[in-house]
Parts: sequence; structure tokens; C-alpha cells
Amino acid sequence: MKRSSGAGRLMALSTVMAGVLMASAACGSPASSERSVTPAAEGALPRTASVNARLADANVSGVDTRLTDAKPAGAKPAGVDARLAGSKAAGSGSSGAGTAVERCRTGALAARVGAVDAGAGQRYAPLVITNRSARACWVYGFVGLIMIDRNGDALRTRTRRESVQPHRVTLRPGAGAHARIHWTEVRSGRETSCPAAARLMIIPPDEVAHLEIPFTAAVCDDGRLDITPMAPGTRL
Repeated sequence: MKRSSGAGRLMALSTVMAGVLMASAACGSPASSERSVTPAAEGALPRTASVNARLADANVSGVDTRLTDAKPAGAKPAGVDARLAGSKAAGSGSSGAGTAVERCRTGALAARVGAVDAGAGQRYAPLVITNRSARACWVYGFVGLIMIDRNGDALRTRTRRESVQPHRVTLRPGAGAHARIHWTEVRSGRETSCPAAARLMIIPPDEVAHLEIPFTAAVCDDGRLDITPMAPGTRL
């Protein structure tokens, strides 16, 4: 398994980000079925490093609602304003009620790897992403991953996406979603050793900026990590 430093690490990150964006374009819009997650008591959020937070300005599309001439008996006279009564004026101090839920941005998220389930050389663990902002947001699809050794060098990482249908998962403030990571510590082929990872770079779905968290593992099979799409909850 190869490692690279400096420019090699940057190139590895660029490659993974390009793959994430291409896969997102191929998947199209999120599926109509949406699963909502309520906050859970997960303890203090872990400290993350190298967070490049880029929050995009919200784009709000106006809807012109017009009444038709046909009125049922007892209806209000023509000229009634059909705009939504629940709309809020800018700067009203609303906590987000009545506004559209947007995609989760990297700067609004925290990440961690949960408890590892080990058996017969196989390892399974939940990769948990938590909404640490004050507003609800949603995630959809797969994360990008790059393993890093204790010297800060990027390790060869082969992320294989499992054939599982993605669903949009809405995260309320403090709530989390997870993806299942699988790897093996059994050497295969000509492998004589499996380089040890110390940290993991995570690129949330459809994002460019990344999170970086501790990840201690010896990943064999040429750095292969199997990953499922984001799903509700923080446990497997």
C-alpha cells in the first residue's frame, strides 16, 4: 500500500472530491421518500480538525399564487391576497420555522467513527455525521474518504460504494445520521503488511470542504473501505 506526502495528499483529496461530485450528478435529485431524524442524546460533539467551512447563500424562489375566477359559493370576493400568511419578514428573528430545509454544509457538521464490531478479521463501524448547527438540514448519498497515517501522509484508499438505494435524511439540530464502513484486516494477494491509518478525511455528500477525525485501523485489501449511503440514526 502506497503513501504520499505534501502534494500527493492534496492530489488524493482532489481526486476523491471529483469522484463525489461526478457521482452526485449521476444520481440526480434526491429520492422523494424522506426520513426525518429527531435529536438524540449523543454526548459532547467531538473536536474536528481541518474544517474548511463554506456556507452558500440561501436561494429562495418566490411563488406567484393567483386565484382563478371560479369561486365556490360563499367564497371571499375577488382581489383577496393569496400569498402565504405564514411568510416571515427578513430580520424578524425567526429560528428557521417556515423556511425551506437546505442541504447540510460541511461547516455545520461534526463527524466521528462509532464502536467497531470485529469478527474473523472483518471490521464494521458507523461513520456518524451530526448536525451541530441551529437549523435543520439534509444529507443524501455517499461520503468521500481518504485515510491518513500518523505522519500526515495520505494512504491509498479504495472506497467502494455498496449497492444500496440512497434516501434523503433530514437532520434536526443535534441529530445524526450514519453510513456503515466495512474493512478487513486479513492480508490478501501479495500483501505482507497492512499500513496503519491514524486519521480519516471525510467529504460530506455533495460538498468540497472536508472534516478530519481520528481513525485507528490497519486496512488490508489494498486500502479498501466499503461504504453505504447516509441513513437515519447513529448506530448500525
